[in-house]
Amino acid sequence: MTVFAAYSQDELDRQYDQSNWSARPPGAYGADYRELTDKAKATLGAPLEFSYGEGPKETLDVYRTDQPDAPVHVFVHGGAWRTMDKADSGFAAPFFVSRGIHFVALNFGLCPEVDLPTMVAQVRAGIAWVYRNAGRFGGNPERLHISGHSSGAHLAACAVITDWQAGFGLDASPIRSALLCSGGYDLDAVQKSARNDYMQISDQSVEELSPTRHPERFTCPVVLAAGGRESDEFTRQSQALAEALGQPLHIAEGMDHFEVSFTLATPDGLLARHALELIGKD
Repeated sequence: MTVFAAYSQDELDRQYDQSNWSARPPGAYGADYRELTDKAKATLGAPLEFSYGEGPKETLDVYRTDQPDAPVHVFVHGGAWRTMDKADSGFAAPFFVSRGIHFVALNFGLCPEVDLPTMVAQVRAGIAWVYRNAGRFGGNPERLHISGHSSGAHLAACAVITDWQAGFGLDASPIRSALLCSGGYDLDAVQKSARNDYMQISDQSVEELSPTRHPERFTCPVVLAAGGRESDEFTRQSQALAEALGQPLHIAEGMDHFEVSFTLATPDGLLARHALELIGKD
């Protein structure tokens, strides 16, 4: 019996479990994120921590550059909407800071402690806070760029399609560009997978929080990327959004779902190169 496209329940669940498609267990990559973030703090000094809301997870870390009026890059971490933290999300900070760009690691609540609409609302609120408060750490609010990986790419895409006037009283989107890597941008398949056991995605959320369904709301430059060794379903998700936006999908050949995220931290990495190109064009 098929539950989505040609997939049985077991196969769909397998498609959304990246441990089946990765060179190492996901936990090993998580340890790498934390180790590299700890090294970033040792190199750059402790980041500035701010609260953008009243919730315990509504915080963010700012890794500052010495450049005045510098651009700001906000990173939205992955973790299947239920793991990771800003303490794992500063791994690319040295790359950006050394190039005169503030790096912000955004924190937010996770499933099942919060539901998906709340998580999206927190990410949007965090970005709005950075826009309104960038001057507090020497950032230029008119040069605010975002990126996200995996579930963080979905959340970042949801930020791009925000009605900023209705939600935050802003006349225009604060986001100058978005770099989206290896995300799930239409929640229909996710809702039908085992992930919904902890996410409990409603039909309303499938419609409202599936960025692929709202290409007209993408008003800033977007770059889409993925690993060459993603599951077929994750590749389809990225390709579908790329087609909806009329954009190419950039592939990190030979890299799995997790390995591609680390290219945000390396000078010759796929994501790092595109991030600098996007910032350089604003």
